[in-house]
Amino acid sequence: MIEAASLACGYGKKDVLKDIHFRVRPGEFVGILGPNGTGKSTFLLTLGGVLPYRSGSIRISGEEIAEKGQGWRAKRISSVQQRSEISFPFKCLSVVLMGRYPYLSRWGGYSPADREAALQAMEDTGTIHLAERMITEVSGGEAQRVIIARALAQQTDLLFLDEATSNLDVSGKIRIFDLLRRKNSSGTTILCAMHDLNLAALYCRRLIFLKAQGIVLDGPTEETFKDETLSRIYETDVRVCRHPVTNDPQALFVPGPDHRPGPDAGGTASPL
Repeated sequence: MIEAASLACGYGKKDVLKDIHFRVRPGEFVGILGPNGTGKSTFLLTLGGVLPYRSGSIRISGEEIAEKGQGWRAKRISSVQQRSEISFPFKCLSVVLMGRYPYLSRWGGYSPADREAALQAMEDTGTIHLAERMITEVSGGEAQRVIIARALAQQTDLLFLDEATSNLDVSGKIRIFDLLRRKNSSGTTILCAMHDLNLAALYCRRLIFLKAQGIVLDGPTEETFKDETLSRIYETDVRVCRHPVTNDPQALFVPGPDHRPGPDAGGTASPL
């Protein structure tokens, strides 16, 4: 579905990522990970056609995105940015309906099908009760869930999320990622740029790690989520254990010696 070859992207004269080669198959759920400043947001912006790439190619379903217009991309890719503030007092339902804009005719308004798609997206994200509220009058977490609903209402085959749940509480994150898993099971291909390693390991079946202007590791979660790998990439001591319910790998970050318990303290995690 997505294929990048010899891709270089950045800002001005600065390359953020270069010589990128990768392929995402339809129906994958991929986590984009890496330390701060390694280009996760730049990566998604470039794949989505928002940031023009400097060299190489990106093809979606065999089509070179540089040769396609915004309307073509909007019917195939929906995205949620880390910061999606809306400063104008639109009703939350109106914000979600913006996701249906790619399907409007030149002179037409929103159809009953558009409204149904928007209301279903709000139901799915737990924001239906906010439909008539102004986006400027709801909490930051509520507003972000409305933005996620807008992306879902777009009903694209590709969904890009850049730290989309970073300002949600724990319950909100789990509910949204449970929803994303259901969407993925129904055929939506999802790429998530994330800092939360454990959330990524719970939901993403493939992980791509960025560092030093490129992809330093790419593979199934079970194969990439290892002590030595995470410790090397994040330059800190990481131990991996198993989730007590799902058995997925989870990361424990080891504090410095000044914060470690004494020799009489009990309880250690079972490593993989």
